[in-house]
Amino acid sequence: MRSAQILLAALALSQAGCAQASPANETSEMAGSVTDDEIFKAAGFEFSEEAWRKCGDPGTMSYEPGAIMERGDFNGDGLVDALVTEGGTYCFGMAGYGYTLVSQQKDGTWRILDERIGIPSFLETKGTEGWPDIEVGGPGFCFPVIRWNGKEYEIDRTQYEGAPCPQ
Repeated sequence: MRSAQILLAALALSQAGCAQASPANETSEMAGSVTDDEIFKAAGFEFSEEAWRKCGDPGTMSYEPGAIMERGDFNGDGLVDALVTEGGTYCFGMAGYGYTLVSQQKDGTWRILDERIGIPSFLETKGTEGWPDIEVGGPGFCFPVIRWNGKEYEIDRTQYEGAPCPQ
């Protein structure tokens, strides 16, 4: 667990210069309408051994169980969205981190919008339907930025500290 925490701290410091925005336009009424359990289940996690788990880590030292990193209304549609994370090198390699982005739909069901290995950082730029672009950090110096196209998040560009990467 310590090595994953060190990696996350180092990556956070390396990305400190990036333009980041918190997309959570959260109201207390909206936040109280959805339980943590609902969010974890929507993201495909199961409660086992006193924690929410998804990736199947057998109990390695670096494992960090599921956590709701952020919850709110990320795209301004009035519905709850959440970013659920899990950590460990067994499942996520040198990035040591994975995430699942879920969104409540108008009919009350949930949808997984994106899930991948890496450390997500919401940016001020936006894709279709107001969804924030996401920089997916990890080891290295040039990170993909993914953008919502109305159906899925796909790679839009690469950047480091907010500047485009050389081609």
